[in-house]
Amino acid sequence: MATFMEISPYQIDDNTFEMIGRDWALVTSGSPESFNTMTISWGGTGVLWNVPVAFTFIRPQRHTFSFTESNEFCSLCFFDDAYRKALSYCGSHSGRDVDKVKETGLTPAFTENGVPYFEEARLVLICKKLYAQDLNEASVIEPSVKSCYNGDDYHRMYVSEIVKVLKR
Repeated sequence: MATFMEISPYQIDDNTFEMIGRDWALVTSGSPESFNTMTISWGGTGVLWNVPVAFTFIRPQRHTFSFTESNEFCSLCFFDDAYRKALSYCGSHSGRDVDKVKETGLTPAFTENGVPYFEEARLVLICKKLYAQDLNEASVIEPSVKSCYNGDDYHRMYVSEIVKVLKR
């Protein structure tokens, strides 16, 4: 079992642009009985409504979407570069078709209230959903943004309070 220490969100000293945009992360939601994970490279952290938050974006057609919709919490897991292949796999295969845990060798762990995360992570954000909103073409101001979408497959944005941070 991995050894983590709990820190405040304000003690995270990593560059979130690197962590999310270049290194990627796994967003995971569900319960010990049933959960799914997927790789993300869009999102961020900050302060909103006077609390530390993470914001993530998930397309409705992704298997993780239904888990995120039906659960109050999710985790964001950040890994060392040695896990790049596992993150690539989790981003290119659907949990509808494969067992991502079995295929990647990642070890699921669960918080005291059952939120799934992975023991191999170097940093884990446990997040409680506060807000969700669908992105849509009508709200796009800069036309070049539309090139990130094929048709009407816009993401749902989740703003979640960071309620716990675990650091290896």
